[in-house]
Amino acid sequence: MTLDEILVEIEHAEKIVIMAHETPDGDAIGSMLSMYLALKKMGKEADVIVKEFPRTFAFLPGANKVKTSSDIEKYDLAISLDCTDLKRLVGREYFEKAKKTIVIDHHSTNTMFGDLNFVNPVSPACCEILAGMFEYFDIEIDAEIGSCILTGIITDTGGFKYSSVTSETFEFTAELLRKGVNVSDIYQRVLETRTKSNFELLRRATNRLELLEDGKVAFTYINKKDEEEVNAEPGDHEGIVENGRSIEGVKVSVFIREKEENLYKVSMRTGNGSNINVSDICYVFGGGGHPRAAGAVVSGTVEQVKEKLLKEIKKVI
Repeated sequence: MTLDEILVEIEHAEKIVIMAHETPDGDAIGSMLSMYLALKKMGKEADVIVKEFPRTFAFLPGANKVKTSSDIEKYDLAISLDCTDLKRLVGREYFEKAKKTIVIDHHSTNTMFGDLNFVNPVSPACCEILAGMFEYFDIEIDAEIGSCILTGIITDTGGFKYSSVTSETFEFTAELLRKGVNVSDIYQRVLETRTKSNFELLRRATNRLELLEDGKVAFTYINKKDEEEVNAEPGDHEGIVENGRSIEGVKVSVFIREKEENLYKVSMRTGNGSNINVSDICYVFGGGGHPRAAGAVVSGTVEQVKEKLLKEIKKVI
């Protein structure tokens, strides 16, 4: 399919809804808000459905327009951003009932669940795909749209440090600087500012961190009790998995967070210099993502989940 087909569907639609994956990160939030603002420039109104909105991103243009639900039962067009499959999509009930659906993503494990699918696994962020898309649609990327897009790029590249970053990433960032986007401010807000609850969760996770398999695997966790005791908000668990991957000798960093009783959300990262594909490991458990950053949901107690994950990790280290 082509970008022209996507443009036709957008132009024909009156009622549009935008959504992304559960527990949205900066790329998901940035993608949704930049799409919302771009559609406004096209004379289109859209609903942005987010059930958990991390306070970290409240500064972004359009953040005050986010909804947790909608009264519209059937949209003309539903757009999924930065989401690999339907089961992870927040607001999938609107997606399933929509007359037409579009999926835009950068994960290689995307299941192509839309009527139209535009997936580029080479792109370091979904937001970078949208930047190219908006330029193709002749939509001006002003400072507001640019701030949202750059938020996604900065968070999904770890501040431009991952190998997925290309020369185009830096060229686009330079162009945003010229348009008035405050790159250093966004960087500080999304990567260098922690809520007190996030700091407390990080401290607990650090105290529990284990180095396993001769120091090749870092493992830690937090549970519902931890989150309740520190008054955690959506997004306060972000960044904890990075703590383990920076340790010398670690090939895989694993962080698990209790989603509900006997069910844990898994985040994996490869360590510095490691060539292990953590997306393949997570795929075994019905998850996926990128070679260096992936996730899944696994059932069991902390110890049971740890053993299940270690069994698969041992096969590749």
